[in-house]
Amino acid sequence: MELNKIQEQAISLVKEAGNFIRKEALKFSLDKVEKKGFNDLVSYVDKQAEIMLVEGLANILPEAGFIAEEGTSDKKGEKYNWIIDPVDGTTNFVHGLPVYSVSVALQENDETIAGIVYEINRDECFHAIKGGEAFMNDEIIQVTQNTELSESLLATGFPYYDFDKMESYFAILKDLMQNSHGLRRLGSAAVDLAYVACGRFEGFFEYNLNAWDVAGGAFIVQQAGGKVSTFSGSSDFNFGREIVAGSPKVQQEMLSYIQKRWDNK
Repeated sequence: MELNKIQEQAISLVKEAGNFIRKEALKFSLDKVEKKGFNDLVSYVDKQAEIMLVEGLANILPEAGFIAEEGTSDKKGEKYNWIIDPVDGTTNFVHGLPVYSVSVALQENDETIAGIVYEINRDECFHAIKGGEAFMNDEIIQVTQNTELSESLLATGFPYYDFDKMESYFAILKDLMQNSHGLRRLGSAAVDLAYVACGRFEGFFEYNLNAWDVAGGAFIVQQAGGKVSTFSGSSDFNFGREIVAGSPKVQQEMLSYIQKRWDNK
């Protein structure tokens, strides 16, 4: 398998889907929104973008299966699988807030070997492959080096359902607010992770996430020299429903605060 060639073709396809989403945003209105569940929004834009991605990626790597947010394909591959979020930040998209992205990752035997996050409105494509550097467009990127938590800007997300752990989460927010330059909530986990990879944020944490939200961005953070784990410190962040990512020192400091407060029940 020529991973470089596959990545090139996948980036081109992701940008094509991103261009479609950008054009649709100009004429989109809230009356076109559907609800999958409480506060879980979707539109024809998500669905059509996912169809474009699944069809295109199937041509690029026919033996691969898919883990896709909107369920366009439930075919799992024996060795290779694409993990796809056609619009990460759908709530932002439907309200006209310009922070949303396309996120794609490729796994081989459950190990991520390629990641792409395309931030549509800034036309910034973050990408990496196994054994290579991390890039934003054609520029090599790295996580912030040798930074203390006290000098860091952090990102997080807020749950839109399953509020049972809010008290412990609020305690974590308070601790990290008081021990950093501040917290930001952009509304797209994939973008948050991409911004960690290029040093705009020093760290990111969130819970109630799915693999399609984080797989591409988390891999790019790792290839950019960062560290990623669950709140407990395990490596099952793609399917573990929670994530802490950052430059190595900051990620460890964040974990220490999170583990003091987090309710694991």
